[in-house]
Order: sequence, then C-alpha cells, then structure tokens
Amino acid sequence: MSSENPPVTGDSGPELAALVAGGTVDVLDFPKPGIVFKDLMPFFGDGPAFRRVVDGVVAHYGPDSFDVVAGVEARGFVLAAAIAYATGLGVVPVRKAGKLPRPAFSASYALEYGEATLEVHEGAFTPGQRVLVVDDVLATGGTAAATIDLVEQAGGVVAGFTVLMELGFLDGRERLGGHKVHALLTV
Repeated sequence: MSSENPPVTGDSGPELAALVAGGTVDVLDFPKPGIVFKDLMPFFGDGPAFRRVVDGVVAHYGPDSFDVVAGVEARGFVLAAAIAYATGLGVVPVRKAGKLPRPAFSASYALEYGEATLEVHEGAFTPGQRVLVVDDVLATGGTAAATIDLVEQAGGVVAGFTVLMELGFLDGRERLGGHKVHALLTV
C-alpha cells in the first residue's frame, strides 16, 4: 500500500484542483466537535492562485454564456466579484435573511440543527437573464438548491453553478434538480 497522497480531482482538471487544495486548511472540531471545516481563506489570500482559478472558471464557461454573476453569502461574494470583474459583468449578492433593505424573494432550507433562509432582491435579474451562481463549498446542497430557487423566483435562468470545493461524499449534486455543477476541487 502506498503512502502517497491520492491525486486531487476537479471538473477543470488537476492543476486548478491542486491550487484550491493547496490553499485549504483543515480546522478540526469547527464549528462543533466532529466537524472538519475546510478553511479556504489561505487560498483567497494567494493572489496568483486566486487569479488562475478565476481565469479557469471564466474559461470553463466561455464568452457570452452568462449575463450576471450571483454570489452566495459570504465567501461566495469574493469569488463572484472576481468573476464579474474579469468578465465585465455585474454581481448580485444572495444574502442571509434580513440583510437586504428592499423587497426580496426568500427561500428556506433545512440544516442539521434547524432552518436557514436566503434572500435576493426583487428585480435583481431581468426576465430570462442568464445567471452564473458561485459559492465556496457544495456540501449537502441545501444552500445551493435554495439559491437556484431564488434565481428562478426572481426571473433569472441558471446558466451554471460553480464552487471551489465539493464535498462529494455528502451528495449535494443530487439536490440540484439536474443543474450542472462545476467544482474546481472534489474531496
């Protein structure tokens, strides 16, 4: 049996997967005992790696495949803003309940310890506008499914769903109603 680390995998190949993996720190017992939190903040702080991954996301979708980028609170904001800037498009925040000042659509989803709600402003998208949704991690799929629901409630069409990291063993893709997921790193 080999003691080598298994190769890193992701939907954009091993190079980008390795960049994300190399900037991820496991934090034991956070936010509660038994959880291994995947801290992506070191990745966000590595300018060349961050730029390469943003460029990789833009290349994956190609020109003219989406009209606006939606970022999920909170770390999804970082990636969404960078992708929007790189493509010259706008960015729309998907916020936790009660954070938006104007009328908003809302979608709730189950957590292991209760329920959470996300919101997006009414009028955030024009009818039929193609929306690239981005977040940092896809775990059980609750946040992702709620975000997709919000985009559709607000009149947008999900053009893609990208995450830096997918926790594949939690089967989050299965909750997304056939929407394709683009995960830079799958663990």
